Amino acid sequence: MVISSMSDLHKSIEELLERIQSSIRFLDLDEKRKKVRELEAESMKSDLWNDPQHARAVTQELSRLQGLISVWDKLESDAKSLHELALTVKDDEEMSKDLEEQIKLLEQTFREHEFDVLLSGEHDSSNAILAIHAGAGGVDAMDWAGMLLRMYTRFCDRKGFKVEVVTESRGQEAGIKSCMLRIEGNYAFGYLKSEAGVHRLVRISPFDAEKMRHTSFALVEVLPELEEIEDVEVKDDDLRIDTFMSGGHGGQSVNTTYSAVRIVHIPTGITVSCQNERSQAQNKLTAMKILKSKLHAYYKAELDEEKAALRGEFKEAAWGNQIRSYVIHPYKMVKDHRTDYETSDTEQVLEGGLEDFMDAFLRSQKRV
Repeated sequence: MVISSMSDLHKSIEELLERIQSSIRFLDLDEKRKKVRELEAESMKSDLWNDPQHARAVTQELSRLQGLISVWDKLESDAKSLHELALTVKDDEEMSKDLEEQIKLLEQTFREHEFDVLLSGEHDSSNAILAIHAGAGGVDAMDWAGMLLRMYTRFCDRKGFKVEVVTESRGQEAGIKSCMLRIEGNYAFGYLKSEAGVHRLVRISPFDAEKMRHTSFALVEVLPELEEIEDVEVKDDDLRIDTFMSGGHGGQSVNTTYSAVRIVHIPTGITVSCQNERSQAQNKLTAMKILKSKLHAYYKAELDEEKAALRGEFKEAAWGNQIRSYVIHPYKMVKDHRTDYETSDTEQVLEGGLEDFMDAFLRSQKRV
């Protein structure tokens, strides 16, 4: 922002104030204030902590909304104060310079919080369920799926998200055949929803004695973890529940008892497995929660006729369906085919540096 005159100062702060107020309207803060009052009333109930999981959800959402409202109230208040100050400043060079610096600082703060607007979808603030499936490409594809698992784990570490492995099937030679993660953190789904789809890798295969170039594919599914889903009814008769011996984490007992659970929703064919918990009951509870989230996405996709966008598994993990390409040989490039955003820093991306890709995707969705 370059300011050369008082008229530029006036115009700059007016434009910034309008952008802030436009964001506030988009965020519908009045509706969020109403929600805060409801959550405050619920948090005061004496029996709230009889259900610790629900209580944590209430207090976390209350804290998130209060923080959001506080940030944007201050942004608007500061912008209005600077606007009033700009109207009173005449030809005082020192005051004009100080005002210019204040406007720059406020604009920087606004940019830091623009993600509040980008991450304002219905379930963006939710935890996420992320699944990775090796696609076409044999051992290379399983190794690629393992690389993606590492990439997303690193990204979550950067954001301070907690990652829990729900189920994992390892490849015989390398990588993984598939895995499912539960990712806990503010806006986990909002950030990670950009990753749903087919990911393509081009490289010299470490498993090829002739050092030939190979193309591998992996499919990523991302769903919000939904605590209470009123529009999803799951009938017992529609479920087939199998138990099997866990091969996952959790100590010796999970590997010697039939603690793992697989639930099949017969009408849709949707299958969910969980093996990370120590007991069969805990695994069943987690699996049912994930199943309801999947059914919510499934039915919403049918209603919105957006099945391809919401449900990664409806696309074959093969050539032509990729959302993003990662090229390591003969040159270095990662390119998102939905937004055309690209970078040559493949190493940083594979280490979890996904923010720029997510920003480009969210802006394309919001057209910000």
